[in-house]
Amino acid sequence: MPQWATFVGITGVVLVLLLVLSHLTQSAFTDGDPDSSDAVGEPSDATTATDPVDVPSRSRPQDAESAVGPDEGTAPPKGVDSTQDGRSAGAPTDAGPRSNAKSADATDRDALSAESDASSEPRGVPLEDQGQRRPADRGVDPDSLSTGMVLANVAFSQGLFALVLLSAAVYTAIPAAALGIEFSVAYLRTGLLWGTAAGIVFYVANELAAAAATHFGFDHDEDLRELLSPDSTQGWLILLVGVLPLIALFEEFLFRAALIGVPAAGYGLSPWLLAVGSSIAFALGHGMQGSVGVVVTGLLGFVLAAVYIVTGSLLVVVVAHYLINALEFVVHEGLGLEWAETLEG
Repeated sequence: MPQWATFVGITGVVLVLLLVLSHLTQSAFTDGDPDSSDAVGEPSDATTATDPVDVPSRSRPQDAESAVGPDEGTAPPKGVDSTQDGRSAGAPTDAGPRSNAKSADATDRDALSAESDASSEPRGVPLEDQGQRRPADRGVDPDSLSTGMVLANVAFSQGLFALVLLSAAVYTAIPAAALGIEFSVAYLRTGLLWGTAAGIVFYVANELAAAAATHFGFDHDEDLRELLSPDSTQGWLILLVGVLPLIALFEEFLFRAALIGVPAAGYGLSPWLLAVGSSIAFALGHGMQGSVGVVVTGLLGFVLAAVYIVTGSLLVVVVAHYLINALEFVVHEGLGLEWAETLEG
């Protein structure tokens, strides 16, 4: 007998973990953006500690500070011997002995030069640039991550979540039909045919929607896609044959089969109502794509959910999802084509 409640509970845990990880990743990359508000105008504590503006106030040695009176920092008159008995002739009588024969200005300059040389900050670099160079005050720098590292991280996390869900489905004896799975040649042929057609149509619609949104001034962030873009033939094979199919399989299994098919089959809930909630969760999981990415992804998620409900096939939406992602990478990153650029402009 199927254990519907157990599977739904495990699905909820996986969904929450996925959304939390997505939010943490988005926050890390946002904090690492050099255009963030804390990079200019409001230096952090670490920046303030070595702020060049504060250097003159602490450039004079301690013994000189205690020895110089009200006229400190004033050079002795010309022609006056400042080295007689180690005492400045033009200084007040209570000034006490000098530590060297240099004037106050020379002392200041030497101390300032010594401290500047000892500082870890390069000379001539504006304060805002110095703040941007301190990784301790920033999140993840996208330039510091290799494509292989990002691909490995995505493959591991998505594969682990997919394995948990598949194991949960087997353990709780969820019927294959409730997940939109059927073991037949006709199912395979229909899934590949309709999935390919739907993927191409949805890819074009997705591009047009994103371009139109950008045209009207909404943000569209493609940092994640650029990070995942390989720079070698082997990398492209890993992406197109390994990582993208895994992403499509996991996300469709979670957002369509587990969040729509199972509750509808086990509890008689409306699949269309479940599709709305699933699409919202699907959009929230793609927060790194910016405001436009969230909206467009949410609409795309609902369209995929509708196809899943109408066809009853998980394979159709998996193939469609894969083609949408694959075409985006190949067209934009592989071929460097921006065919919807006229709308974006």
